Amino acid sequence: MRSMVEGRAMIRGQKDTVKLARKLRAEMTPPEIALWQALRKRPGGHKFRRQHPAGIYVLDFFCTKARLAIEVDGKAHDSASVIAKDAVRSAFLRQQGIATTRIPAKLVLEDIEAVVQRLVQICNERIERMACSPLHQTASGPPPLAGEDRA
Repeated sequence: MRSMVEGRAMIRGQKDTVKLARKLRAEMTPPEIALWQALRKRPGGHKFRRQHPAGIYVLDFFCTKARLAIEVDGKAHDSASVIAKDAVRSAFLRQQGIATTRIPAKLVLEDIEAVVQRLVQICNERIERMACSPLHQTASGPPPLAGEDRA
């Protein structure tokens, strides 16, 4: 389900999910098409995938480097049952180290430039946070033992 991309595991889908993703690429909604036309130009230098299989789910858009799933939500996402399913999906992705941002379809159609600018900002912030190394150990090795000088 995972392969390595840029030192990080990239989430993949099961065989049937991959087939569904291919089908969904051919059946994108008008807001998804509009957003894909903007994202395929690699705004901010970020590469996005469309209808990306992830486990049993298909993500509308995915930025591997930022580990960001982008979901374009239409009116169907306002119902209680879909909201509950979306929460389960987001929890699964969070366990994989992937954040989810949801964009109303109406906003994509009304102000695509603002949506793309915000997505670039989110990607930049996530990449910056991921680049911060943990405090427990430096890249050059463990800390010196007591009484040793750093050379």
